[in-house]
Amino acid sequence: MKKVLITGATGNVGTEVIKSLQKTNHQLDIYAGVRNLNEDRVKLSDYKVNFTLFDFTDVKTYKTALDGCEILFLLRPPQISEVEKYFKPIIDTCKENGVKHIVFLSVQGVEKSKIIPHYKIEKLVLDSQIAYTFLRPAYFMQNFTTTLHNDLLSKKRIYLPAGNAKFTLVDVRDIGSVSAAILTNISEHINKSYELTCEKKLAFSEMARILSNILETNIQYKSPNLISFFLTKRKEKVPTMLILVMVMLHYFPRFQQEPAITNWVAKILNRQAITFEQFVTYNKKLLTQ
Repeated sequence: MKKVLITGATGNVGTEVIKSLQKTNHQLDIYAGVRNLNEDRVKLSDYKVNFTLFDFTDVKTYKTALDGCEILFLLRPPQISEVEKYFKPIIDTCKENGVKHIVFLSVQGVEKSKIIPHYKIEKLVLDSQIAYTFLRPAYFMQNFTTTLHNDLLSKKRIYLPAGNAKFTLVDVRDIGSVSAAILTNISEHINKSYELTCEKKLAFSEMARILSNILETNIQYKSPNLISFFLTKRKEKVPTMLILVMVMLHYFPRFQQEPAITNWVAKILNRQAITFEQFVTYNKKLLTQ
């Protein structure tokens, strides 16, 4: 059986990949790369998966985790931006260990933004000459159950410097399903890139209306200037680096061309992508308490 290593296995995307693989009939030997073998076994106890120690911040864990690995599912934890320090050794270890294919979770529009870590990681993969598949998802709907969750619950608002910019969206469950479909049929996806979006673009004012209707409460959207946003988030003790990431994600799209809607989710899964309305309905309990 082909050994597949899933990095970030206990995170939002990694867990959805493992969950989707669980529903698929395959002959893969799935390994979850985790930082804490005891704690993370409990987190993933519902799934049939092997465990191996893999810590992005500890280069010494790379070689053992990648030993015998044929396919690597690679993502970038938000807190790690030093590509040369961490990702170059990962790719180098892949070459040394004979990894045959890397599926990398990148980001939509990466080819237009050379300063972001995802662009540099894609280049490392390309330069390695290891076969690849780049998944380039749009804005995660699950940001509403993570980064934006506190504002939504405590203040009934979306507070972001996004103005009237339109965003493409994707549900992380679709990313997991697409990833599983690719991992279990890897020969069909050699050296390909897929932008993953749902089929509708939305501004945050429109998202606020959808949230209000489905959650049956009034959700306001406020777009502050950058100084107000920064000071408000610092007062909330949000780390400066995370604030800067939020600015990059939400402010700069105001001055860029609108991202494109694609149908890769539908093509790969033979069903329509999850809509924002479906996401909110599915997560109604979580979004209201």
